[in-house]
Amino acid sequence: MKKHGYTVLGGFCMALADSVPGVSGGTIAFLMGFYDVFVGSLDALVHGTKQERLCGLRYLLKLAAGWAVGMALAVTVLAGAFTDGVYQLISLFLGFVLVSVPLVMREQRAVLGAFRENWLPFLGGLVLVVGLSALRLSALVNDLGFGIGTALYAFAAGALAISAMVLPGISGSSLLMSCGLCLPVIAAMKDLLQFQFGQFWLLAAVGLGLLAGFAIAPHCIRGWMRKAPGAVTYAVLGMMLGSLYAIIVGPTTLKVPQHAMTISDFHLLWFALGIAVMLGLEALKRRVQKALAH
Repeated sequence: MKKHGYTVLGGFCMALADSVPGVSGGTIAFLMGFYDVFVGSLDALVHGTKQERLCGLRYLLKLAAGWAVGMALAVTVLAGAFTDGVYQLISLFLGFVLVSVPLVMREQRAVLGAFRENWLPFLGGLVLVVGLSALRLSALVNDLGFGIGTALYAFAAGALAISAMVLPGISGSSLLMSCGLCLPVIAAMKDLLQFQFGQFWLLAAVGLGLLAGFAIAPHCIRGWMRKAPGAVTYAVLGMMLGSLYAIIVGPTTLKVPQHAMTISDFHLLWFALGIAVMLGLEALKRRVQKALAH
């Protein structure tokens, strides 16, 4: 029962992470100690034997139960908070990311290697996220609305986001925010929960992209992590640091754009709360692992 409860709790925490720009569900799985089982189960659904698929499906269903509850709760709260307290949330997200970087480095220290040997993947990850954010692509959704071009763009962004969600580090929501889609998707999900279907096309396009990425990403990521774990980790760290820029300019992607965050908009209390949440999850992982070992 402890294992089942911890799996459901893990799914709940992953949903909270996946719903906000900053830290990924993969990071939560990594920090809570079930990342290998999570990615292995995803990979088994597509590439495993019948027995492996059944085992992976049972595990993922338990994880999905917690994820669904967490996502519904997060979307309901966040849709309003992005309007009334956007800079408090931005400060919170910055706390998530900044404390996650050293945590990921510590967990991966055995494979991290020297920076001079992996600076190119690091730079590539950094430039990817900062470049997408600088393009201010939210106009494709906020101004142009539905169309073949915007639907294909949303599909590609969804496929990219699910790859990020699986990686322990960069947030899929951060990449969606870089693509100008995070806040529109959250608003569309809230509308759907209230049985309003005006932006359902956006969720459908992103959802199909997620499914396409889901079929490919876990297998590829497991292969990359085996062949070049240091390079992959440095690429993730570069994307994480790049996501700081995406988060800071995030308010400009709102349907009613606001200015990018400045020092005067920074909320220290919310920033400290973000740090405390991530450290709390790290402490919870250790405690549960100790309890399961006994």
